Amino acid sequence: MTDWTDATAGSFLRRLFERAVEASQPGARIPPLLPPCPAGRIVVLGAGKASVGMARAVEEHYGDFPRLSGLVITRHGQGGPGQLRRIALREAAHPVPDAAGLAATKELLALTEDLGPDDLVVTLISGGASALMVAPISWLTLEDKAGLNRALLASGATISDMNCLRRHLSRVKGGRLAAACAPARVLALLVSDVPGDDPAVIASGPCHADPTSVADALAVLRRLNLDLPRIEAALAGAEAESVKPGDPRLARVESHIVCSPQMALEAAAEVARAEGLHAHILGDAVEGEAREVGRVMAGIARQVVLRGQPFERPCLLLSGGETTVSIRGAAGLGGRNVEFLLAYLLAARDLPGWALAADTDGVDGAAEVAGAVGGAGLLQAARAAGIDPVEALAGHDAHSFFQKLVAQVVTGPTGTNVNDFRAILLP
Repeated sequence: MTDWTDATAGSFLRRLFERAVEASQPGARIPPLLPPCPAGRIVVLGAGKASVGMARAVEEHYGDFPRLSGLVITRHGQGGPGQLRRIALREAAHPVPDAAGLAATKELLALTEDLGPDDLVVTLISGGASALMVAPISWLTLEDKAGLNRALLASGATISDMNCLRRHLSRVKGGRLAAACAPARVLALLVSDVPGDDPAVIASGPCHADPTSVADALAVLRRLNLDLPRIEAALAGAEAESVKPGDPRLARVESHIVCSPQMALEAAAEVARAEGLHAHILGDAVEGEAREVGRVMAGIARQVVLRGQPFERPCLLLSGGETTVSIRGAAGLGGRNVEFLLAYLLAARDLPGWALAADTDGVDGAAEVAGAVGGAGLLQAARAAGIDPVEALAGHDAHSFFQKLVAQVVTGPTGTNVNDFRAILLP
């Protein structure tokens, strides 16, 4: 049995996160899903934080097939030269779209203009594609879309809320990319970063029919109290309605989930069980305010420690999904994972154990940091150094808090994105 200390626990939880990220790399999972070479062309279209690795796997699989081309869009800083040979690589901003994303998406859509029934389109979609692949419907500007994104991020909107609006305001989302590719065959390969792994929700469903309506999108604006007159006006136009189930343009679309949050959690659980821990996956689709989810998880931990229910110690509690942060007043270097972790530590301050919370893409909020790790000793160290954890949480500045205590988890770009990873170790 491991003799758990701050050092050994921190190292172990970091190793679990590394294993989860490793298990979520899409490259090795793609070749078995690719069909034989078609009579026509192969056109690769993609966007997202995992799109480069996915595109590389497609290039390697089809070797020297002469009629392969395409374009993928990734985040600024992740598209260095020499990564792809025949598929063009463009960079754009995330989470707020920019002019580079607008230009790259226009270039991507141009590749769909003369496709025929003998052609194969391979779409590579992963987390981040909603912002990277940007093509507003008529008369909406890039600033309109960027303003919407900023408002949604600050409002505490769920990923479902965001995607409902995005699908009705874009010329690529809500099934419109696949519709533009008709009559070609479309193979949609998806790295899921959303609760439930619904293809219509991942990156706002560019290749999948949209079950929601314009009325649903307007209801989201009202429920979140967002005053965006230009967005409301756009939703009133005929162009706002997305592609619906049963549309014949989607008849030749085939889709596969390549990687998912559940896969990442299961990989981490295997490592924990090999260490002699009872590993329990509480869910891969946990949503809600980050700080409230942190307090709920602390309540579960308290029940385990004090009552021995519902799990036996030593144990590991794993969860994934995407929490939200509603900005209240001025905000520091926020981040939903570190906000979750700080709220958890404050609520579980008298309990033994440690926790890690990080985003599998390596970026949490406004900081180029995946997340953080720590236990009750971290709060003691903070107070000894004159650092107030309650003030940091209230000011949405958990990144600065963990940075001062050298407790951040820094990975750089990971090449994948299966959303958040949370692990609580109860010895």
